[in-house]
Amino acid sequence: MSTSDRIIPDRLQSSLQRRVKSWETLLLAVAIAIFVANSFASPYFLNAWNLSDATFNFTEKAMIAFAMALLIIAGEIDLSVASIIALASTAMGAALQAGAGTPVLILVGLGTGLLCGAFNGVLVTRMGLPSIVVTIGTMSLFRGISYIVLGDQAYRGYPSDFAFFGQGYVWWVISFEFVLFAIIAVIYGIILHKTNFGRAVYAIGNNPTGALFSGIRVQRVKFFLFLLTGLMSGIAAVCLTSRLGSTRPSIAFGWELAVVTMVVLGGVNILGGSGSIPGVVIAAFVMGLVTFGLGLLNVPGIVMSIVIGALLIGVIALPRIWAMWRDH
Repeated sequence: MSTSDRIIPDRLQSSLQRRVKSWETLLLAVAIAIFVANSFASPYFLNAWNLSDATFNFTEKAMIAFAMALLIIAGEIDLSVASIIALASTAMGAALQAGAGTPVLILVGLGTGLLCGAFNGVLVTRMGLPSIVVTIGTMSLFRGISYIVLGDQAYRGYPSDFAFFGQGYVWWVISFEFVLFAIIAVIYGIILHKTNFGRAVYAIGNNPTGALFSGIRVQRVKFFLFLLTGLMSGIAAVCLTSRLGSTRPSIAFGWELAVVTMVVLGGVNILGGSGSIPGVVIAAFVMGLVTFGLGLLNVPGIVMSIVIGALLIGVIALPRIWAMWRDH
């Protein structure tokens, strides 16, 4: 056989084989299995309006999870996202008391989120502090400010047109929140998978020093990612406050766990360097279906917390257990 007849593949597997064996495909199969199980477990599950209500279980969290996915891929983390929601919602409530209309309320919510993200970003990128320590601190700080301002009180009386963002429907059972979730998913998918900025995020997560020597402005990219996480928390605050119709300092309490679980369940490496937006989208549906299914079966909220915690530990531990089993 001559050397001209030899074919040396540039990849060991075709793109179809890689997709079939990917984490996202497994997750999609799990989502379908949960959907089928829920439809058998409860006669109310397949009702169109019930399925529409199920989307409210994950849309706001998933919006934050997209930005969090980019941040974790870059090797950082933000545990203050739920507290940013509380502070942004409190700021919107204060603006409401001052007589602000819907456009101003939205600007206040988004602006507060951006400022909180910038504060985290400066502490991590300019001062060189570890993001996990910084965001644990700001988690207490931001929610603490909400408790000082509100105490055991609540802001109520939001305008009727403001309610559309959390309660409105675009067409039939398709809510505004679900449409917004879909649009944001597409935007983040393009940013991460189709742009130079996305490639820079992967490069930083894999080797920050190498990325720096390649000409990537590592600290600037990380700062921008903290800004994005803050902005998405602000958008989630607008939607959640609109849906609830009131602001309390305990709003979105414990959402950090759900958001991080969503990201890690979606196949994003908690240590950085790998992950995808389609994985996070499927993980959002999986978690939404699990919590909604348990809710229909009248399972208490604390059990749902146990399930989410077990999911997080299981997803991080499974690859390690699989590797150990394969080596033996």
